[in-house]
Amino acid sequence: MVKRWKCGDCGKSFRSPSELETHRRVHTGERPFTCSQCRKQFTQSSHLLLHQRVHTGERPFICSQCGSRFTDSSTLRKHQRIHTGERPFTCSVCGKGFTQSSSLLRHHGSHTNERPFKCSDCGSGFKSSQELMVHQRIHTEERPFSCLQCSKRFRKSSNLLTHQRVHTGERPFTCSVCEKRFTRVAHLQIHQRVHTGERPFTCSICEKRFTQLSSLQTHQRVHK
Repeated sequence: MVKRWKCGDCGKSFRSPSELETHRRVHTGERPFTCSQCRKQFTQSSHLLLHQRVHTGERPFICSQCGSRFTDSSTLRKHQRIHTGERPFTCSVCGKGFTQSSSLLRHHGSHTNERPFKCSDCGSGFKSSQELMVHQRIHTEERPFSCLQCSKRFRKSSNLLTHQRVHTGERPFTCSVCEKRFTRVAHLQIHQRVHTGERPFTCSICEKRFTQLSSLQTHQRVHK
């Protein structure tokens, strides 16, 4: 099919006027579709429908490896990289690999340290408008993401999804050495130090080393 509808801003062509209209929101910043629960805005109605599953708890896409459930197929594909070890997004500066392009973009900020999005309340700077929006909930005390099981509320949808594992018993992160399972990837990373012997936290007084920061902090009371 011939792409007859051309964007006046960037020259990209589209098959229909509706596709062009949706694309032009990239340039205008328009987000006409708003979630009635948390007021988050989207450029497309399909993106809003996917987002609303965060509030309803619907997760129709299931990982065949560990049984974890997800709201959309793309998040499932990203999750499956935990099992395959695939990291297709590579930093051009240091060569570090990432499972998601968004993680790579955030990482790039560590090289430039650019934080152009400023909080009007406290002046803190952030690398993206999304990070700023989440931060501002500290000032507004807004917690738009509510657990359907116990009504506990959260500032971030990712925190809600992690919390829901308390109710479901889901432990999607598995140790490749002993197959112990965890609810969070951070807990898995700490556990893996049992196998690797890594102790990254060192006491500045006696140089004793620990696997966790909390263990170091507890130890430091010995010197007080």
